[in-house]
Amino acid sequence: MIRNPLIFAAVSDFAGKTRGKAFPEQDLNMRLRRGVGWAPTCVQITCFDVIAPSPFGAIGEVLMIPQKDTEVRVNFQDDTPPEHFFLCDITTLDGKPWSCCTRGILKAALKRLYTLAGVRLYGAFEHEFQIKDKALTANDAYGINAFSLRRQLGESIMAALAQAGLQPDSFMKEYGTEQYEFTVKPKHGVAVADAAVTARELVRMTARRLGEEVTFAPIQDIASVGNGVHIHMSFQDGGGNSVSYDPKDPHGMSKLTGAFAAGVLKYLDAILAFTAPSAVSYQRLTPHRWSVAYNNIGFEDREAALRISPVTDKSPESVAQQFNLEYRAADAAASPYLALAAIVHAGAQGIEEKLSIPPVSHEDLSLLSEDELAKRGYTRNPQSLEEALERMNNDDTVCSWFPEEFISIYTAHKKCELEQLEGESVEEQCASYARTY
Repeated sequence: MIRNPLIFAAVSDFAGKTRGKAFPEQDLNMRLRRGVGWAPTCVQITCFDVIAPSPFGAIGEVLMIPQKDTEVRVNFQDDTPPEHFFLCDITTLDGKPWSCCTRGILKAALKRLYTLAGVRLYGAFEHEFQIKDKALTANDAYGINAFSLRRQLGESIMAALAQAGLQPDSFMKEYGTEQYEFTVKPKHGVAVADAAVTARELVRMTARRLGEEVTFAPIQDIASVGNGVHIHMSFQDGGGNSVSYDPKDPHGMSKLTGAFAAGVLKYLDAILAFTAPSAVSYQRLTPHRWSVAYNNIGFEDREAALRISPVTDKSPESVAQQFNLEYRAADAAASPYLALAAIVHAGAQGIEEKLSIPPVSHEDLSLLSEDELAKRGYTRNPQSLEEALERMNNDDTVCSWFPEEFISIYTAHKKCELEQLEGESVEEQCASYARTY
């Protein structure tokens, strides 16, 4: 059949959805220079495809500018066309960064971190997803049989990631029913989030070609586990040397890492509106789900908001390179750009405020009384998106990190999303998110 190959210009929006439009392949050089037109109000499309109240209305135009170093072209070697797309910055018509461009917002956060501390972020996202409506096995958490049943999917995903220029790291059967996890190796700066956006879409594309449907929804069954996103972060100087680790600290944190961590914990209640931005995210963020309920940092603790990740080699150089923090209060309802931007801004704020290295917890905080929690400086995180949005809007420091109109637009977007769920039970809400993510 005759074809005119198309390239998709993609953006990750407020709902964590990858949207955009396609253009003929022969126009690539022109589009790299001039971009692709986009309606500003598209930023207000919720995850349920309802347009939230928008200050833009039907007026205006912005440009999606494909970024050359984000190109993805994956040939699945079947009878389908190769997947070919670029991730984009969104600019105004005169080439300035647009205030609601999620990728631009992350770039600004990373620039702030570099200006403050002279360091680059080095990191990666861990992703969890579930295969829908096809429970081939039961009672096989982390099992070889469950892995074998999905070996073709796993190997196809790894091959697609490699073709896209990512470095596959692992694929595993997770704890939940038909739940799997995959990881890629770290990258620098904005490429950390680029890789996350690309990886999620390639998993969906790969599964579809194998007759499967997957969901990255935060939680499908409140009686079971959820699908988290874990964001690993460390810091390097201009020479590529780690500045995250200090062997003199009992838990290995340098002063820079400690101040960054303290900032994340101080502003965690407000940045959850960006990292856990769905109604059902908070069904997952509860004690004893290997999730996050409090604003704590823990050593190898899978229920801490920040986890000091383990290292496997005791040579000083190797330990320093491996040492990283893992942010665990995120899920795939979030745009990777907004989630990472909020975390980086919070950490940079901690550096700016010269916060001290926070105490590291070594216990189940859910067993402590409110008085004991308060005495140790711990608080229960927001237990709903509404509460997180309120904390965000009431925190002038957090609001100051973003372009002037951004917070009000983002809030309207999320409130509209919540309105679409009115009258639904929690189980129905989980099903709604499972369909859309």
